[in-house]
Amino acid sequence: MQFKKYPFERLNELLDGITPNSKYNPITLTIGEPQFETPIFIKDALCNSIDLLNKYPKSAGEIELKEAQIGYLKRNFDLDLNQSQIIPTFGTREVLFNFPQFYLSDKKEPKIAFVNPFYQIYEGAAIASRAEVTYLNLEKENNFLPKLDKEQLKDVDLVILNTPSNPTASVMDLETLKMWVEAALELDFMLINDECYIDLYTKEQIPSLLNASIEVGNKDFKNILVLNSISKRSSAPGLRSGFIAGDSNILKDYMRYRTYVGAAVPLPLQMGAVAAWSDDSAPAYFREIYKKNLEIASEILNVAMPEATFYIWLEVKDATNAAKELFKEYNVKVLPGEFLGREGAGEGYWRLALVYDNETTKDAIQRIAKFLKEW
Repeated sequence: MQFKKYPFERLNELLDGITPNSKYNPITLTIGEPQFETPIFIKDALCNSIDLLNKYPKSAGEIELKEAQIGYLKRNFDLDLNQSQIIPTFGTREVLFNFPQFYLSDKKEPKIAFVNPFYQIYEGAAIASRAEVTYLNLEKENNFLPKLDKEQLKDVDLVILNTPSNPTASVMDLETLKMWVEAALELDFMLINDECYIDLYTKEQIPSLLNASIEVGNKDFKNILVLNSISKRSSAPGLRSGFIAGDSNILKDYMRYRTYVGAAVPLPLQMGAVAAWSDDSAPAYFREIYKKNLEIASEILNVAMPEATFYIWLEVKDATNAAKELFKEYNVKVLPGEFLGREGAGEGYWRLALVYDNETTKDAIQRIAKFLKEW
């Protein structure tokens, strides 16, 4: 298998040999990793369960964790899932990589479609699955939303959406999601939405793809799956807690597959995750910080305020070379958009991950604004 370099490896190569301006403290806006302490109640739940390290975790996850995740979906999306419709996972990255391999394994000529630019694990899964790729391009002309083209999708086996979007911060509304569900049923493809940023909204709660499925009468979620994680919402990426939820018929077979994968979550981590999924106050606190960061960027850079995520998708001329010069002159690292896309997608943009406190974010954005006036 010929996997391509990860965006951060490419960035390191781009900046190699450059000595940044020491007048400024370094700020890195490249990785979507929350720079806040994990809430103490989550740490306590983890530490208080440390004696469980002498037990093997179940591949299916503990009942307490499933119930906490089902409770999260009920409180935030008014969804009533049963135990057969959800599987706790070791974050979402492993699922995004191994689910396509599972699902496409019996397809003679597997075909997958996903948004472009994208979270690179989608591409890795396609390579590992020997799948032909169809790109759903996110462009300025379509407000960075994927176009639903049934002719383009008629032979596709699996489609991966990502709304709210990493890297573009675009958001698909409920009516659009409903059209995608209807297309998945009509054309009989599996539709996944990567919803890891769904709790980082700036105005009101964003609907899940599962809500859209119910709205069109697909109450059993046939051909519909969503993924989510506490990494962003609870500032706890190290807990590696996520889930895949939806079509129970698919999840039944996928669960059997997972018993061979070896991705069971250690029990102390699961107990920490139970505390995290059961709480909405910490996510609300972090959400307000990220919202303020986006407001700061919107005001200083004169760009539209995103509806969700903690990303700014910033249009910059000659963006890749500009990223080098920004690092050299102002000691700020940003990620060129072209590192996140294929066939030209993402060119001319930076992704800014505003994952710090408001003061640090304002400092970084002011440096960027000063640089862009000179560039």
